Amino acid sequence: MEYRNDIRNVAIIAHVDHGKTTLVDALLKQSHTFRENQDVGELIMDSNDLEREKGITIMSKNTAVMYKGVKINIIDTPGHADFSGEMERVISMADGCLLLIDAAEGPMPQTKYVLKHAFQRGLKVIVIINKTDRKDARIPEVIKLTQDLFLELATTSEQLDYPVIYAVGRNGTASIDPSIQGKDIEPIFEAILANVPPPEVKTGPFQMLVSNLDYDTHKGRISIGRIWRGGISPRESVVRINAKGELASYQIAEVFTFLGLKRLKVDKVEAGDICALTGIEIASIGDTIASPQQPEALPRIEIGEPTVEMTFVVNTSPLAGREGKFCTTRQLRERLIKELDTNLSLRVQDTESSDTFLVKGRGELHLAILIEMMRREGYEFAVSKPEAITKIIDGKVFEPVETLTIDTSEKYIGALNEMLSKRQARMMDMRKDEKDNVRLVFQIPTKGLLGFRSSFLTATRGEGIMNTSFLGYEPWRGGMVSSRNGVLVASEAGFAITYGLNNAQERGQTFIEPGTQVYEGMIVGLNSRLQDIPVNVCREKKKTNIRASVSDFSIHLTPPMKMSLEQALDFINKDELVEVTPEHIRLRKKTLSFTQRLRTIGAAKKEALSK
Repeated sequence: MEYRNDIRNVAIIAHVDHGKTTLVDALLKQSHTFRENQDVGELIMDSNDLEREKGITIMSKNTAVMYKGVKINIIDTPGHADFSGEMERVISMADGCLLLIDAAEGPMPQTKYVLKHAFQRGLKVIVIINKTDRKDARIPEVIKLTQDLFLELATTSEQLDYPVIYAVGRNGTASIDPSIQGKDIEPIFEAILANVPPPEVKTGPFQMLVSNLDYDTHKGRISIGRIWRGGISPRESVVRINAKGELASYQIAEVFTFLGLKRLKVDKVEAGDICALTGIEIASIGDTIASPQQPEALPRIEIGEPTVEMTFVVNTSPLAGREGKFCTTRQLRERLIKELDTNLSLRVQDTESSDTFLVKGRGELHLAILIEMMRREGYEFAVSKPEAITKIIDGKVFEPVETLTIDTSEKYIGALNEMLSKRQARMMDMRKDEKDNVRLVFQIPTKGLLGFRSSFLTATRGEGIMNTSFLGYEPWRGGMVSSRNGVLVASEAGFAITYGLNNAQERGQTFIEPGTQVYEGMIVGLNSRLQDIPVNVCREKKKTNIRASVSDFSIHLTPPMKMSLEQALDFINKDELVEVTPEHIRLRKKTLSFTQRLRTIGAAKKEALSK
């Protein structure tokens, strides 16, 4: 058995916000990948605008550095549970991984999830206790918790033998001794060379598994993956083997390898390296690219099932088509199908209605990011409230259950317990430190998490952090009753007037400002009571011959409540939609006509009485 000692393939895995991308910055800068005077900024790998806005990694990315003559291929993976499909599909390219753990927070739910997958893939794990400069760092306790996690998940004695490095990724320092402040990131490079096994080289014709896709306007589709056997050069003939085992012949146009932020054009790439190929017009993640001499398919990438679904609908509001570039059923369907090429965790299904599509994902944020990306590309459509996906097992209904971890102050325990008990959550653990901070661990159905984030931030006054991780499926725990009040629904089309909004504010909290264009059925506020109320925000004060009092000229409106896309998805009920356009996010009723809504409610009541 041969190995390539000049290459190491390493994935960086961790819970969200434990410092993966910042550590990659340090590895890139201290490997002298950039010029001394080159200003590359921070969070180099988070090149996507949404990633920088959200402060999280959404897409997996490849880079590489040179250290002591060895090429280290680095795979940066997302840490958020909703994007775990990205980690699952690229971890197959690695032989080892850096597991980052926050020196204060310790192992979190996603830490357990990514470590479990690393063990299943047989990766050599290097533990990095990051952010050791935090004032609330508790390194000895975190080390003990990490040992407990390894004991719980390890299946062989070799997996319990792992090196530990203590780092401050932001400062670019690392040390093998927690009591000694590091000077640079070199201990991590040395640990990679000493512990991560070199890639195995199989002799024979070319064979590569496609783990990622990219697109270039000049080069076309780019297939990215690790070569498992043989080598490849430009103008060589290959076959692509898809999920059905069907073969298609292509000729390789160009071959690239990675170094820093660049793709380097090369004449040949050998087994063990990660490369990018052009010339393969049709390829999907999980396909095998092989030599025609020995067209054998590699095992396909297995991705976890989606847990949340929602419907994407062509926008049918009176304001449809005024702001978006892509508004038709065909354009919406083509964009959703295109997303399936790179987003393996996503599922798209046609429904009985030609203008409605059922989209399934790994969580609210997973689907919200897709919606936001499409909105910025110029698409205009509407989406329904997210719902948990249930299963029928042995004739019984099962639903997805997740682990919810909350870090907050002790004074909010009562309010959180009350909220979560109504959402069918069960407390599994509670730990308190000497500073009156607590960590609460719950098991909660996915349906109980839908819409919880905004309520959680309000209840904790912004002093709490919540994280979730998929646990599995359990028997259905019963339905949940919505605790939200009714809404204020516009009864007339037109432009909102200060006088009309002032009357609406006597009923509750408004969502729009004067001058906003509205239509019948559009949600313009939150009622102070449980029922929905139609309001005319376009109403003007009637003109009379009587002189107006001074008070009529000094109407003061309270500021409207503005919602982000995620907040809007949390807010709506099953009979409502979020209208998404490049310029606005509006809330509306599925049935716009007030008269028609009354008829629907009456028919539902009659049907319930007859049963």
